[in-house]
Amino acid sequence: MTLKKLIGKAHLWLGLASGLVVFIIAVTGCIYAFQDEISDLTQPYRFVEKRDQPVLSPSVIGEIAQKQLPGKHPHGVAYDSRGRSATVSFYNADPEYYYIVYINQYTGEVLKVKDMSSDFFRFILDGHFYLWLPNEIGQPIVAWSTVVFVVMMFSGMILWWPRNKAARKQRFSVKWNAKWKRVNYDMHNVLGFYMTWVAIILAVTGLVWGFQWFAKTLYYATGGEKTYEFYEPLSKDKAAAQYTTAAAVDKLYEKIKVEEPGAKFIEVHFPATDSSGIEVAINPDPGTYWKSDYRYFDQYSLKELSVTHVYGRFKDAKVADKIARANYDIHTGAIWGLPGKILMFFASLIAASLPVTGFLIWYGRKKKKKAASPVASVSRKLTMQEA
Repeated sequence: MTLKKLIGKAHLWLGLASGLVVFIIAVTGCIYAFQDEISDLTQPYRFVEKRDQPVLSPSVIGEIAQKQLPGKHPHGVAYDSRGRSATVSFYNADPEYYYIVYINQYTGEVLKVKDMSSDFFRFILDGHFYLWLPNEIGQPIVAWSTVVFVVMMFSGMILWWPRNKAARKQRFSVKWNAKWKRVNYDMHNVLGFYMTWVAIILAVTGLVWGFQWFAKTLYYATGGEKTYEFYEPLSKDKAAAQYTTAAAVDKLYEKIKVEEPGAKFIEVHFPATDSSGIEVAINPDPGTYWKSDYRYFDQYSLKELSVTHVYGRFKDAKVADKIARANYDIHTGAIWGLPGKILMFFASLIAASLPVTGFLIWYGRKKKKKAASPVASVSRKLTMQEA
């Protein structure tokens, strides 16, 4: 058996083994690609009319939201300057819950209390990450299937590579006027070739979530020097407390508004415990995440706390830090704006088609071999004689 035939066998069996999982990951990725745009069109409570008046403070908005969900601790209040409503997030691991309360930041009107466990895009994301299985089962399956997909992309390129000039002409276009088997074959090969490197980018950025060791390796291989794991700095000035929690988050919000005039999005987190710091996330471009500035403060003295992990001040981020921060934006294409999202959408769509077209190629050849076998030939002769 030649090397190319051996690669072909591996490509076939790896494809049959991982095809269904790759199909689900790709289809859910397609659907999720425009979740922000679709949500904006279908969820009017995400918007409020901008007014020339001060907005309510984080402590007031947090208190209003907490009355809607008694017994649950608000995680943070987010303000978006693009004419959107303020949001208060509530989430917890045990017992597990995730809610978002949408509030008019000018009037305090509660616009929507949304249980994210029943959100459509949350359902799609669970399929994308976990195949709707328990996390400890689905996540490794998705991660290893993504590894197989990367191997198949490279093996597919080897199989696609034309032997001569005559064959080269057939490798770059689909012969649409041919029979459906030929069209299917061309779609598998040609579309697979055109989206190979985009699909590999999708897969590699997906593996960052799939394997912690892969994420760390990529970070340090690109020159990373900080601690990759996130940790929360602690408040240590409790003995010299100057502010209540409510006063602290309000004062920090006003401080950040003055210091960060270009911020389009500000989220102030409520401290989870007596020793927690207060995190404030500032984003000049709410369409992406990688440029966000993360600042941390002692909840009692409001002294700024430094961190040595990736998610600190953007001005201190090196190349490796920016690559790590941009992983989600690269994966979704958002880092290149709407054209990037469209590109990733079609890349995911083609990736979803590959297991289908590949299966049809295999099934067609299997039927052809069965029909051409000596046993099948004898069987046809006997059937004709009986007739």
